[in-house]
Amino acid sequence: MRVLLVEDDPGVAASVRHGLEANGYTVDSVSSGTAALAAAASEPRPEIVLLDLGLPDIDGQDVCRTLRAESESVQIIVISARGEEIDKVVGLELGADDYLAKPFGIRELVARIRAVGRRSSVHRIAPSMNPESARQQIGALLIDRRAQRTFVDGNEIALTAKEFALLSFLAEDPGAVCRRIDILRNVWETDWYGPTKTVDAHVASLRKKLGDPSWIESVRGVGFRLGDAGSGPNDPEFAKDVAE
Repeated sequence: MRVLLVEDDPGVAASVRHGLEANGYTVDSVSSGTAALAAAASEPRPEIVLLDLGLPDIDGQDVCRTLRAESESVQIIVISARGEEIDKVVGLELGADDYLAKPFGIRELVARIRAVGRRSSVHRIAPSMNPESARQQIGALLIDRRAQRTFVDGNEIALTAKEFALLSFLAEDPGAVCRRIDILRNVWETDWYGPTKTVDAHVASLRKKLGDPSWIESVRGVGFRLGDAGSGPNDPEFAKDVAE
């Protein structure tokens, strides 16, 4: 697998590159946003982009947005010292598939790369499946697993692959509570070593994109369930859920 490492700190770049190459990855390294965009558009194209946000010429968030606009297939993992939840949510909303805060270990990074690299196979629909059976309607929400598309009230919602996989998993049994650990195992695969806060960050991003936070309800100390947005944020039970 070819990895594009975008990191302006020479020491960090050398360490990450050495660790990834020791695990069998082919690594191209650049130190600026301009070089990153050029490398991502050149052959052979990278399959994974590890993107630092603190770049010397272009803000990493703008690089992330551009990379995603130019390719839906490239996998983007943000690696940044900006570790607050809001930074992670913004990164995911811009199109990143995952977000890893510095400092981190190579073992965890490799696990993240493997999980993100397999994400397209999560809940994959066989080509022979009847297209109609791949479409699931839940109130105003339509999930088309075969086409990897999501609609609310007939309007298409642009989701990252990880967000789509998360929504699809929750929609397998609408109303049922999904534990964070089960979400991690099914959406992020079993070799996940990161904190379960990653799930919360993706849920926050997904709620915002769906336009109504009541689509995904929180269950204190357990996890999340796909709810009915028709209950709305004025429903006292919903208010209790999100407050928790």
